[in-house]
Amino acid sequence: MTDFTSATDADGVAVITWDVPGKSMNVLSLEGLEELDGLVDAALADEAVKGIVITSGKDTFAGGMDLNIIAKMKDMAGDDPAKGLFEGVMRMHGVLRKIERAGMDPKTNKGGKPVAAALPGTALGIGLELPLSTHRIFAADNPKAKIGLPEIMVGIFPGAGGTTRLVRKMGAMAASPFLLEGKLSAPAKAKSAGIIDEVVEDPLAAAKAWVLTAKDADILKPWDAKGYKMPGGAPYHPAGFMTFVGASAMVNGKTKGVYPAAKALLSAVYEGALVPFETALKIEARWFTNILMNPSSGAMIRSLFINKEALEKGAVRPEGVPDQRVRKVGVLGAGMMGAGIALVSAQAGIEVVLIDQKQEAADRGKAYTESFMDKGIAKKKATPEKKAEVLGRITATTDYAALADADLIIEAVFEDPKVKAEVTKAVDAVTSDDCIFATNTSTLPISELAKASKNPEQFIGIHFFSPVEKMMLVEIIRGKETGDRAVAKALDYVRQIRKTPIVVNDARFFYANRCIIPYINEGIRMVKEGVAPALIENAAKLVGMPLGPLQLVDETSIDLGAKIARATRAAMGDAYPDGEVDEVIFWMEDEGRLGRKAKAGFYDYDDAGKRQGLSEAVKAKYPEADAQPSLTDVQHRLLFVQSLEAVRALEDGVLMDIREGDVGAILGWGFAPWSGGPLSWLDMLGAAYAAERCDALEEAYGPRFHCPDLLRDMASKSQGFYGRFGTQADAA
Repeated sequence: MTDFTSATDADGVAVITWDVPGKSMNVLSLEGLEELDGLVDAALADEAVKGIVITSGKDTFAGGMDLNIIAKMKDMAGDDPAKGLFEGVMRMHGVLRKIERAGMDPKTNKGGKPVAAALPGTALGIGLELPLSTHRIFAADNPKAKIGLPEIMVGIFPGAGGTTRLVRKMGAMAASPFLLEGKLSAPAKAKSAGIIDEVVEDPLAAAKAWVLTAKDADILKPWDAKGYKMPGGAPYHPAGFMTFVGASAMVNGKTKGVYPAAKALLSAVYEGALVPFETALKIEARWFTNILMNPSSGAMIRSLFINKEALEKGAVRPEGVPDQRVRKVGVLGAGMMGAGIALVSAQAGIEVVLIDQKQEAADRGKAYTESFMDKGIAKKKATPEKKAEVLGRITATTDYAALADADLIIEAVFEDPKVKAEVTKAVDAVTSDDCIFATNTSTLPISELAKASKNPEQFIGIHFFSPVEKMMLVEIIRGKETGDRAVAKALDYVRQIRKTPIVVNDARFFYANRCIIPYINEGIRMVKEGVAPALIENAAKLVGMPLGPLQLVDETSIDLGAKIARATRAAMGDAYPDGEVDEVIFWMEDEGRLGRKAKAGFYDYDDAGKRQGLSEAVKAKYPEADAQPSLTDVQHRLLFVQSLEAVRALEDGVLMDIREGDVGAILGWGFAPWSGGPLSWLDMLGAAYAAERCDALEEAYGPRFHCPDLLRDMASKSQGFYGRFGTQADAA
């Protein structure tokens, strides 16, 4: 079985077809690269071949490099991994450069064979880098196809010549959104941007026709011709100089210096623009090797691609349970959360019954979908027909009888056990015995809520994050009596709505809130200690958190924090650890500083709710101390307090799979994505150092930093989480 095949037609056009067996989309492997190299050699050496077209046997072109291989390239590279990686990347450059030069004479730039790419659909990563090395790119007129270089999103950058070629083709400024932001475009927009050359109905036929008529001048790339000048100016040109100054500022502003791939990409572009093309490819390869050697890229690839994809494909789904695809879902409660659940369910083609106590409330919940679709129409991402189709799937009502044939119920009513129990019993009275009941709660124990159900084994927690339509993580909580079919139902439903699930066992705050609440509390605790709020917030952002803890509590609302604090104190009694935090929270609650919604919190806000800066009122109540801690100390407090809870969740059996711990942390609350997640971050530090740092933090700040027994044991054995629990990761 081969990934590439070649056939020469009667006109002398060699069509090399990429069609990886058993895959829905082509991905490039090292073996596939060797096959392609051999077929290109054969076509260039065959006098009967007048030109080459590279295409796909699938309805898409390619999804990129096999990231499982990239993740393992360092281990495969031998005793000198940097040297091995560099040589491997240069071999890839060699194949693509051979396609680009196509046998032409190095002195006269004549005599080469035309090579075209025919893209039937989506072309991403190496799936675009390969076409960029050909002489003309033809794409099908398919508005659903996506064309681009998304590598930066998983911690690397286009390292097979895509960086160097795109900049030389478009200029650094025009190329920056596609390289530094991973922007994807439909074929028509990709053509307008200058990434591809033609958008046609039949790209294979058009490519063949072009190959047969192409002249020497048509196949000579601009950067191989004499007198080539980079569009927009090279770095030493006045216009180019300003481009690179601006790009450097933009990269550092957006990444805060913690995402190494963006900085390496910019370095490869800048340095490569100063030298001839061949040398620029070597520079790109060196920076790409640098990134592959950086533990951040490996961790990001593992968590954001390999493990995320494994979870989405059912890596933790109970075995032996038949397909549980949802046909009709009942959503109870038409507030912000229920309305969002109804929206994503209807978008996925599921029939929805949206119930609230009053018809006007149910109608408002359905109107949320209407408003969302209207915004999509305005942005040309939806059509009036699609809007009507989605809205037609939602029935807004007060009548529980409409739930009779639902196969999944998602309850999203007020966070009150009594209210939830009443709703559970009302649903049980009208639904079939096969119906699965899920409660959407962020804090209430599932096993306790299940006591109101007639079928506890069919009762499960599904914790959505707000706003539902934007947040990719869904936390599925298994109660003490929850059965496998309920878990499978929840997982299959999450797959239908195209989100990423993690499955955790029932415990207070489950997993996500168990980790994020200590992060918020640590920030508040530091305010009381006199640490400058600006230092707290900027320390968090400079270590990769999307929001500082003070901004985060403002966004989620301070009265919600006060409510959770009171409930937790009541449940834990003398063991409650956060009295110092409560002092600050309760003072702010009394002052009416409830966060953004009240236009006053740790930050001040204008009448439109826009942040105006950290509050002077808070600083007056909790003055900044004369001596401030180091940046690293603040960052370690904020990251360790989350990471240690992740370890304890694993110890306690709340987390059952380390992949879920890392993927859930990044997608659920944005834990420093550059690190690959809290467990990956501790692996980067090394268990021995992490345990030592825990001891120092515990001595300085208290028992919340006590080193978990699991981490201490790993330190004594020189283990990491992905070494000790590697069977889970290997299963990806």
